[in-house]
Amino acid sequence: MTLASFNELDRALTWMGIGNVEGLVLRAEGSPPPKHENLLMRGGVVGDQLPSLNASIIPLMQGDTLVFTTDGIRGGFAKDLSASDPPQVIADQILAKYSKNSDDALVFVARVLK
Repeated sequence: MTLASFNELDRALTWMGIGNVEGLVLRAEGSPPPKHENLLMRGGVVGDQLPSLNASIIPLMQGDTLVFTTDGIRGGFAKDLSASDPPQVIADQILAKYSKNSDDALVFVARVLK
């Protein structure tokens, strides 16, 4: 399980994850490095083996893009992403190139517009 909360006034994202839902923020074109920031994943099982929970807070800028993928997506997909692509194109590319044949897959992509 991965949770994300946007604070529009502070232009910040608060997030945390347990298990195997990967999250990253793809920085807008022209932003200083790094190109993306990954969610720190904590091992565990919701409802059974819950680890200590600590949320991470990161600033957001206009054009930044949030990407969540389930464990039906192979790792390494971030290297192929372009912040200039529309969110639907990003999701479609990840599903087409990185889906596992052995598992269901979900990709969620959202962009900061203001």
